[in-house]
Amino acid sequence: YWPIVAAVEELPAKSLILDGEMIAPDPNGRPNFHEMHSRMAWNAELLAFVAFDILHRDGDDLRSLPAIERKAILWEVVKPAKGIIQYSEHVEANGAAFFAAADNMGLEGIVSKRRSSPYRSGPSDGWVETKCWEVGDFDLLGSRREPGKAPQGIMARGGKYAGSATVALTKEKRERLWDQVRKGRSPPPGLPKAISKAEWLKPGITARVRYLRGEPKLRHATVEDVR
Repeated sequence: YWPIVAAVEELPAKSLILDGEMIAPDPNGRPNFHEMHSRMAWNAELLAFVAFDILHRDGDDLRSLPAIERKAILWEVVKPAKGIIQYSEHVEANGAAFFAAADNMGLEGIVSKRRSSPYRSGPSDGWVETKCWEVGDFDLLGSRREPGKAPQGIMARGGKYAGSATVALTKEKRERLWDQVRKGRSPPPGLPKAISKAEWLKPGITARVRYLRGEPKLRHATVEDVR
């Protein structure tokens, strides 16, 4: 993150602690999660740091101040925030409409904060993260069934392993799916060794999966249907 470090050193403070997130922005400014790894390795100057809070500045502990006051201090530190250091804009009220707009733009979600809340590390009722979801088709390669646990489907997309998803189907559909298990079939190539002991299904099964947007692998994913 050397370009970020260089940019922070130019800010008007001798010492500070910022809270924020590293992103790989598209030309339109939207974060592109899938570009993060390659830019970290080869094109760090194409990353950006989005600052959304400030904890300390020049020896002053700002954490007890209301969030809205910390945002004002943060802006004074990072403005005009048009380059590699960016400023997380905020809107007050209209949360449902704001979330709908973020979802329509293909963003990962929003964070809502109490304007009067102090800064506290860890889980807090002062802020809530609301994630956006995607629904898409994946190849269902196999399954893992363990006593007392929900069955997990092993997914791929474009011939590459994509993660696992909970099989949330009716009993009838699950039984039809288990009939597709091919005993003795070896695992497809390119899968992590940790799932090599799964049951492998006949090729050609497609699953409709609901999953969190903006993750490198399926996360909190659920199989809603198969065909």
